[in-house]
Amino acid sequence: MGSLAMSRVEAIEQPAPSIADEVARLAREELAPLAAAIDAGSVYPDELLRRLGEVGAWSSHVPQEGPADLRCAIQSIAALGEVCGATAFMAWCQSTLVWYAANSTNLKLATRFGDGFSSGRLLGGTGLSNPMKCFFGIEKLKLKGRKVDGGYLVRGALPWVSNLGEGHFFGTIFEREDEPGDTVMFLADCSDPAVTLAPCKPFLAMDGTGTYGVQFRDAFVPDELILAAPAAPFVKKIRAGFILLQAGMALGVIRDCIRIMDEVNAPLGHVNRYLPQQPQQFRELHSEFEREAMTLASDPYNTDDSYWRRVVALRLRLGDASVAAAHAAMLHCGARGYLRSHRAQRRLREAYFVAIVTPATKHLRKMLADG
Repeated sequence: MGSLAMSRVEAIEQPAPSIADEVARLAREELAPLAAAIDAGSVYPDELLRRLGEVGAWSSHVPQEGPADLRCAIQSIAALGEVCGATAFMAWCQSTLVWYAANSTNLKLATRFGDGFSSGRLLGGTGLSNPMKCFFGIEKLKLKGRKVDGGYLVRGALPWVSNLGEGHFFGTIFEREDEPGDTVMFLADCSDPAVTLAPCKPFLAMDGTGTYGVQFRDAFVPDELILAAPAAPFVKKIRAGFILLQAGMALGVIRDCIRIMDEVNAPLGHVNRYLPQQPQQFRELHSEFEREAMTLASDPYNTDDSYWRRVVALRLRLGDASVAAAHAAMLHCGARGYLRSHRAQRRLREAYFVAIVTPATKHLRKMLADG
């Protein structure tokens, strides 16, 4: 009787699982069986994304009376990335959408969408690839808009926006035709008849991420869907979070690449020891990156230039390390990693995506060079 009572006390005193722990559990139990189908493009895991919202995956970084903390969100994305890089990317899309709505001063928008996005009841993504390139002198804005009663009319096309589908939303930016140089950030509603989602040509990876080309044909965007006008100060506020949340994608991919190298050590370690890159090197790098990401993620509104450069530099190193770790995993596996059924080749394709998704390696290097 005494031992039974003790076991009950111990059960009561066990700490509740953290959000990241719950996300990791769902990744192992529900995501792992879907990973191959997501990679092949035959499954878009919208139901799983909603389940992740139910355990708090999309709400931990919502600002609380001023401060915001991205650490748990990054850890959650990393837990998904250990199993499936495509799902980690979708998690970043959803987390970034939450970040936009949570930082908007448009109270009508926040009231209407805040809980829906952060709970996973409403899904969506981010269309800031083109605007981010525009703000750093790489491209011109592809969307144009003009003021009308109660909102704006928007036209133009974006080639790739992810985590989309019927009833989804995403944040993006247009330039005002009636006020050249002025920019407005808004929520686009994929259910609007004037907003068309067009399937993309097959990718090397990421075909299961709900990625479409998006066409706006004089779509009416009401004032209630405006995230920020003008957009530039808002982007400066949310840009560190936008980039830091991507750290989770890289950390997850790198960690599984280390695991792959460890898995083949028993049969192949006698010859793999001659390879120049070993799992221990990546373990040390991963720990270093994780420490730096957690430090920066605890202060995402920091306006110091030195902080911003640390964010950009970390993101650059994470992209480079993802490719290096996946390359090393392939070499450690040898021919078995070259099989279509082996996840090592999937990790290599996913790692290249980490290095080219906006802001891409060359974009990041330009940002650092421009100061």
